[in-house]
Amino acid sequence: MSTKNGGENRFPLETRNIRDHKCRLLADKFELKRIFHKAMSKDNSLPSEMRDEHRIELSKLPRNSSFTRIVNRCVFTGRARAVYKMFRMSRIVFRDLADKGALTGVKKSSW
Repeated sequence: MSTKNGGENRFPLETRNIRDHKCRLLADKFELKRIFHKAMSKDNSLPSEMRDEHRIELSKLPRNSSFTRIVNRCVFTGRARAVYKMFRMSRIVFRDLADKGALTGVKKSSW
């Protein structure tokens, strides 16, 4: 598989999906710590030194433990763009499977 610049694809499908899965597990693991430190650092009733400590603790957490860094990927192709959340597949795979009748409850619309 080649990229736009004609070179080889840096990350094969399995690697991208494994990295995405690890990022999701990491985000689940540190979710409560992140919420706690973020709330404490924004609480104006606390002294500024304590809020600074919580900001430091928040910065020590792994970057990939943030939910904003999670990218929805297609489980078939690993594509990151145009992914339907409900089906976890890209629009291209979705259309192929829908045309073949492999998706139950999905039919081609016409108007």
